[in-house]
Amino acid sequence: VKMSRERVDSQGSMRPNDEVMPYSDDETDDELAVTSEEEPDEEAAAPHPPVEMAWKVKANDRPYHHLPEFQKKTFLCIKKSRYSGNAIKTYKYNVLTFIPLNLYEQFKRVANIYFLALLILQLIPDISTLPWYTTLIPLVVVLGVTAIKDLVDDLARHRMDKEINNRKCEVLLDGRFRESKWMNIQVGDVVRLKKNDFIPADILLLSSTNPNSLCYVETAELDGETNLKFKMGLRVTDEKLQDERKLAQFDALIECEEPNNRLDKFTGTMHWENKRYPLDLDNMLLRGCKIRNTEECRGLVIFAGADTKIMRNGGKTRFKRTKIDELMNYMVYTIFVLLLLVSAGLAIGHSFWYAEIGSKAWYLFDNKNQDTSHRGFLSFWGYIIILNTMVPISLYVSVEVIRLGQSKFINWDLQMYFAEKDTPAKARTTTLNEQLGQIEYIFSDKTGTLTQNIMQFKKCTIAGRNFGTDDESWNRYADRKFQFMDHSLVANIRSKKDKEASEFFKLLSLCHTVMVEHKDGDLVYQAASPDEGALVTAARNFGYVFLSRTQDTITISEMEHETTYEMLALLDFNSDRKRMSIILKFPDGRIRLYCKGADTVIYERLSPNSRYKEVTQTALDIFANETLRTLCLCYKDIRSEEYEAWSRKHKDAQVALTDREAALDHVYEQIENNLMLIGATAIEDKLQDGVPETIDKLAKADIKIWVLTGDKKETAENIGYSCSLLTDDMQIHYGEDVNEKLRIRQANRRTEPSTFGRGKKKPAEPFFTQPGKNALIITGGWLNDFVDMACECEAVICCRVTPKQKANVVSLVKKYKKAVTLSIGDGANDVNMIKTADIGVGISGQEGMQAVMSSDYAFAQFRYLQRLLLVHGRWSYIRMCKFLRFFFFKNFAFTLVHFWYSFFNGYSSQVAYEDWFITLYNLFYSSLPVLLVGLLDQDVNDKLSLKFPKLYLPGQQGTLFNYKNFFISLFHGIFVSLIIFFIPYGAFLQTMGQDGEAPSDYQSFAIVTASSLIFTVNLQISLETSYWTFVNCFAVLGSIAIYFGIMFDIHSAGIHVIFPSVFTFTGAASNALRQPYLWLTIILTVGISLLPVVCIQFLHKTIRPSVGDKKYEMEMEEEERKKKPPAFQRGRQSRRSTYAFSHSRGYADLISSGRSIRRRPPIRTEPQDSIREVPQREAENI
Repeated sequence: VKMSRERVDSQGSMRPNDEVMPYSDDETDDELAVTSEEEPDEEAAAPHPPVEMAWKVKANDRPYHHLPEFQKKTFLCIKKSRYSGNAIKTYKYNVLTFIPLNLYEQFKRVANIYFLALLILQLIPDISTLPWYTTLIPLVVVLGVTAIKDLVDDLARHRMDKEINNRKCEVLLDGRFRESKWMNIQVGDVVRLKKNDFIPADILLLSSTNPNSLCYVETAELDGETNLKFKMGLRVTDEKLQDERKLAQFDALIECEEPNNRLDKFTGTMHWENKRYPLDLDNMLLRGCKIRNTEECRGLVIFAGADTKIMRNGGKTRFKRTKIDELMNYMVYTIFVLLLLVSAGLAIGHSFWYAEIGSKAWYLFDNKNQDTSHRGFLSFWGYIIILNTMVPISLYVSVEVIRLGQSKFINWDLQMYFAEKDTPAKARTTTLNEQLGQIEYIFSDKTGTLTQNIMQFKKCTIAGRNFGTDDESWNRYADRKFQFMDHSLVANIRSKKDKEASEFFKLLSLCHTVMVEHKDGDLVYQAASPDEGALVTAARNFGYVFLSRTQDTITISEMEHETTYEMLALLDFNSDRKRMSIILKFPDGRIRLYCKGADTVIYERLSPNSRYKEVTQTALDIFANETLRTLCLCYKDIRSEEYEAWSRKHKDAQVALTDREAALDHVYEQIENNLMLIGATAIEDKLQDGVPETIDKLAKADIKIWVLTGDKKETAENIGYSCSLLTDDMQIHYGEDVNEKLRIRQANRRTEPSTFGRGKKKPAEPFFTQPGKNALIITGGWLNDFVDMACECEAVICCRVTPKQKANVVSLVKKYKKAVTLSIGDGANDVNMIKTADIGVGISGQEGMQAVMSSDYAFAQFRYLQRLLLVHGRWSYIRMCKFLRFFFFKNFAFTLVHFWYSFFNGYSSQVAYEDWFITLYNLFYSSLPVLLVGLLDQDVNDKLSLKFPKLYLPGQQGTLFNYKNFFISLFHGIFVSLIIFFIPYGAFLQTMGQDGEAPSDYQSFAIVTASSLIFTVNLQISLETSYWTFVNCFAVLGSIAIYFGIMFDIHSAGIHVIFPSVFTFTGAASNALRQPYLWLTIILTVGISLLPVVCIQFLHKTIRPSVGDKKYEMEMEEEERKKKPPAFQRGRQSRRSTYAFSHSRGYADLISSGRSIRRRPPIRTEPQDSIREVPQREAENI
C-alpha cells in the first residue's frame, strides 16, 4: 500500500488519495518529532524499502519456533522465543511486585519522600522536637490507602485479562481439533473458528465452508465500522485443506513482515509443496474481529498476543496526572525552599543568641558541652521538624478523599444513567476529576460515538415531487424497523401508474452490491456500507425487493412479481468516481444503465434533455439544511450496438497490465453520460440523542472539538453538519489548503529580510487573516503539517486516520499547545487515542468494551459529556482549588506562630502550642469543614452550570489556583499568624487576673493562641462556603466542640495521673478559660483576623465581580436577545454537497468474479448454508 501523503512539488500541491487508508509507522510519542519549523516543501521521502521477510512461521510445528535462531535476549543472559504467546497482559502488578513497585511509584511523589526524611530526622534524639509516631502513623495511612486503591484497580485489570485469556477455541493438536484456551494458542497452530466467534490471534485464512473459502468478518473493534468485510483463502488451500486429516498434514512455511501496527497492510509468502504463493491482507483474519455469516473456517496463527496488530495499536498505558498535581508538586518545592530559608535564619539567630546571651546565663546551662555552631546546626533540624506542618501529610490524604468522593458523585448521578441498557456512568479513576474542569480540546471518534451507525431512509424527491414520512402492512416483505411514512408515495406505488416512482425504487433494488441471505424465512442483507443497506431496504419496503443474485443475473420482486435481469456490467463505487452504475438487460431485450451518486458528479453527466433538474436541486438544498445524506438517481437507455462497442473497450481495460484502475475509470466515463434524472434519496445517519446540543454547549464553553475518524471525507463532513460541529457561517478548508498555505508561508520566510536576531523569536503569523469562523477537514496524509493551522479553527475533522494517527494528533496538540485534552471513543480503534489524551472517556456502545476498559471515565451516550465537564468537572475544579487555597492558608496560619514565638524564646526550637494540639490540629480540629467544602461546595447549581457554559472558562485559564493564589494564601496565613500571636502576647503583658494571679504563663498563652486559631480558621471557611448544608454547619460547630472537648479531657488531672510524661498541661484549660479577660482576647483576635477578609469579599463582589459573574450576566443578556435563525436560507450563494455513500469499495469484484456464489465441487456431504442457496431454480441457473 502506498503511503497516501504526497508532498508539495514545484508544480503545486498534490492531494492524498482518500480511498487509501494511510498507515503510520511504529513511532512512539518520543519519536514523534514534527516541528513547526519543518520545511513543508522538502523533497518527498525515499520510498519504503522492500519489506524484509524476517518472520517465519511453520505450520503444525511448535518446536520449530523455539529453535536457537528465533531466541532473543531479554534480561542479562536470559533468552526467550521472539514469538509472543497468545496471553495478553494489561495489569501492572503481580503478587511479588505489588509492594515494591507500588512503593516505588508512590515515593516518586515528592511529598512522600519529604515525610520519610522527616520521620528519619525525628528518630534522632538530639534533633527531635516532636514524637516520631506523629509522622509515621499518617504516612503509613496515606501509603496504605493509596496502595489499596491501586490494588483494586489492578485486580479489575487482572479479571479482564483472565476472562479474555480463558476464552475457548479449537486448536489442531495430535491430528485432531481439541478445545483449548486462548492463552495456550501458539504461533504455527491451526485453529478452527465457528460463526460469531471472536478471532483469537492474527490468522492466515486457509479454508471455510463458504464457496472459495470466503469468510465474512465484522471489524468494529478495529475500525469502528459495523458493516461486514470479506476475507478469502488462497485457491490452493481452499481446494486441499477442507478436512481435518489434510489440515494435520499441512506443513507450509510462511515468511512475512515483522509484527507491526499497520491495520491495512500485510505482505507475506507461503512456501508449500515446492511452490510460492503471495499473501496479502485479504487472506488475514485479525484479532478483535468477529466471524459472521460463515459457519466454520480454519486458519494458521501468524501473530499471537502482543504481536497482533490490534495490540500493537493499543499504545502504552500512561500514568496520568492533573495540572493541579503538577502545581502542587512545584508548591511543595517552594514551601520546602521557604522552610529551609526560615529554618536556616532561625538557626543562625539561635547561634548568635547563644553566643551573646544563652552561654552567659547560668540558669540555662544544660550540661551539654556544645559549641555555638553545633547548637545552631541542631536548631536548624529542630525547626525543620517543627515547621514541617506548612505541608502536612494530611493534605494528600484529604485530596485523595475528595477525589474519591467526586468519583462517587459521578457514579451516582442518575442524569448520566442510561436506563435503556442499564448503564450508569463510571469514574474508573479517582485521580483526574478536577482536570475535567480544565479541558481545552476534545478529540472524538465518529461512528458509534457521535452516531448510532444506523442509517434511516427519511425523504426522497421523485420527478420533482418531495416525499417523506405510512403504513406498509400491504407488503409482506416489509422490514418492521423501517420508519419512512408517506401516504401519497405508498398510494402512487400501489396504483402502478406512477412510472417515475416505479423506476426510482427499481433502481434502488437493482443498482447496488448488496449480498442477500435467506435466514429463517426472512431476507438478511449484507452491504458494503450501512447507506447502501438502507437504500435496498427502502426499495424492499416499497415493494421492490432484492431477492438473489448470481454472477451475471439479479432477481427482484416487483410488486409481488419476480423478475430476473441479466447483469451486463457492474461499475463499482470509489471515492474518486463518487457514483456506481449497473448495466442490465431487461427480459424484453432492452439495455438500460442505472446510476446513483453524488449530486456534484451526476449533474455534470446529465443529458441536456433531462427534466426535474431545478426542482431536484431545490429539494437537495432542503435536504442539505436538514443534514441528510443525499444521492441522485438517474438512468440511460443504451442501444445494442453502442453497448457492444463499449463492452469491447471494457474487456480490454479489465486485462490492462499497467494502470488498470485509470483505464477502467476512463471507460466508465464513456458510458456514464447523457443521463436522465429520476430523483434523489435522503438518508439520515442517525445521531445519538442530544449530540448537536452537547457540541453546541461545549463550543460555547470555548472547548474545541475535533472529530478523528476512519471514514472518508464526505461522510465525516456530512456528520459534521448534522451534529452542529460545522455551521453554514464557517469557511471550510481542506487538506490541500494546508499545503498551499504552508508553501506560501515558507516562500515568504525565504524572501523577507532576516530582521529578527537569534535570541528573538518572530511572532506567529495567523494562517487565516480574514474575519469569521474557520473549519478544517483533513485526511490522514496531511497530519504532520497541520497543528498550528488547525488550532486557529473552531472545528477540525480528520478523516481516514488510523488508530496510531489518532493518538499522534492528540500528542501533537499536547506537545505544541500545552493544552488539556480529552479523547472519547467506543471501539478498540480508539484505545490508543484514549490512552494518549490527558483524560480518556469510553462509550459502552456497539463495539465491545476495549475502549471502556482503557478509559478513565465511561458512560453510554455522548450527550452525558456535557454534564461530566460542565457540571462535575467544573464543580470538581472549583472545589479542589478552594480546598487547596484554604488548606495552605490554615497551615501557614498555624505553623508560622512558631516562627513569631521563636523571637521570644531564644530561637530554641520550642513549640508555641501543646504537643497534642499540633498532632490533632489537621486530624480533627480543622480538617472536616474544609474537606466538606472540597466535596460539596457549589457556586451555582447544575442547571445554571449547563445553561451558562461560559462559567467553565476560569478552569481552562487556570485562574482559581496558581502561584498567585498560592502567595495570596501565604501572605494571608502570615497576616493571621501575626494577629494570633501578637494580640494575645500584648494582652498577656503586665496583666492581672480576677483572682489576683497573672494569667500570662506559657500554658495559658498556648491555649489562647490555639483557641483563637480554631475559631478563626473555622469561621474563615464558613465565609468561603458558597453552598450551605446541614453537614457543613455540623462540621464547623462540631470541629470547635471537638477541640474544646478533647482539650478539657487531655488537660484533666485523671489522664495526667495515668500518663504523667505525655500529658503535661494539667488543669491549664479550665484555669485559663474561666478568665473573661482571655475570652475577650480571643474574640478580639478572631475579629481582627476576619475583618479584612469580610471587607475584601464585599469589595470584590460589588466593585470587581469575578470573570464567572460577568460571563453569567453576558449570557443572560445574550439569551434574551437571541432569536432562532430560519432553518433554510434561500439566499445563500453556494450549496454544499451532502453526498455520503460508503466507506470503501463494494463487493462488485466479488460479484463479477462469481467467487462468492459459484458452487464448489461437492467434496463434502453436509449441506452448506450460504448466499447461493436461495430459491432452488437460481442454484440450477448458476
